[in-house]
Amino acid sequence: MMNDKLVFLGLLYFIQGIPYGLQSSLLPVYLRGAGHSLTRISLTKILYFPWVLKVLWAPLVDRTGTKRCWLVGTVAGLSLTCLVSAAISPDIQYMGVAGSLLAMNVLASVQDIAADGAAVRLLRGQGELGLGNTVQVVGYKAGSVFAGGGLLAVIDVAGWGWMFVLLACVYGGVALFVWGAPVLDGESARGQGEGRRGSKDVMQPWKVWRKLLSVPGTPWTMFYVLTYKLGEQGAITMFPLFLLDHHMTARELGVWNGVVAMAFSICGSSVGGFLLSQYSIGMLMRRVFMMRTVSMVFQSSLLVVLEPSPLMKGMAVLSLSLQHFIAGLITTLTFTTMMNCTQRAEESIQATHYSFLATMEVLGKLSFSALAGGMVDTVGFPIAFILFLFLTSSSALHVWRATETGVLKEQLKEQPQ
Repeated sequence: MMNDKLVFLGLLYFIQGIPYGLQSSLLPVYLRGAGHSLTRISLTKILYFPWVLKVLWAPLVDRTGTKRCWLVGTVAGLSLTCLVSAAISPDIQYMGVAGSLLAMNVLASVQDIAADGAAVRLLRGQGELGLGNTVQVVGYKAGSVFAGGGLLAVIDVAGWGWMFVLLACVYGGVALFVWGAPVLDGESARGQGEGRRGSKDVMQPWKVWRKLLSVPGTPWTMFYVLTYKLGEQGAITMFPLFLLDHHMTARELGVWNGVVAMAFSICGSSVGGFLLSQYSIGMLMRRVFMMRTVSMVFQSSLLVVLEPSPLMKGMAVLSLSLQHFIAGLITTLTFTTMMNCTQRAEESIQATHYSFLATMEVLGKLSFSALAGGMVDTVGFPIAFILFLFLTSSSALHVWRATETGVLKEQLKEQPQ
């Protein structure tokens, strides 16, 4: 029974990672090769905005229908969207590509709410929760690798249309699997009574927000999750495009930035979970954020080399691998910090509190990603990366001060149990 749950959740999170891989890794390279400006490519990040707004329609998903119906409906909708995308010519139909991405992000964000709700109901006990969360992270990143790396490596051969036909088949197969999945049997009987709970708070949302913001550590954590990825996100978005302009082909980027780098990210997330079982989170955050700053200095220094060479290509691959490994580490530490903050809230608002922090985290990443291309087009790669380095260093200082005098001070010496 546990294996059935893990397979079910793994498939859901795998296909949930596909739109992110398409938009973050495949499309920037493909559109750049088609002659689009960095500003226009960066502006596609705005299409992630449904993930920021999902907190608005989460109550609807939670209180109406069943998780099976929501999951089947959204996954089938993703399959149809992919079929429509297969008929679009991205070279000349930029707005059509943007519309397809927006539809995919809306559907995937609704699927995320339903998948998380299903996971909460299916997983019982600390052992199942641990395995389930591991499947979530690995499944999502594997889907991102499949779309952003694997498909990019073959798109020159298969073509845009056949690539989306393949994705439509993948989504259609998962929709059929979810429709017949026995792990969701009996959910409707449990959900009807639960849907009526909390209606008073829904009718008075200002009371909920007041409770959320009064939880100890929430203001600091909000600012942290909004800013901790700014410099890193700018570099992760722009450095591969610098390599495309000067040092690598689209196919090489598909392998190194889409597959290898994401593998390092998955490894970093896994190592982060192991380290958290051995050391305090405060101490880990201090050291890892300093490592990220040093890694950013190394990557920025590579921008002065414009002539392609095997040595430069090797240094670029090393930089990408380090960058994604450390990013995976920091993501694990950050979501643990968010969970620590949420555990201080009343039990009746803990789910809402965590969703709120997660929305702030997505908003922080997306806002800067959308602007990074415009910065590079305006001031060039070197100046833009100086700004990215400044933001990365500021984030490290913010964390360091919190371990000295702020929210993380108590966690600096606290050892895991």
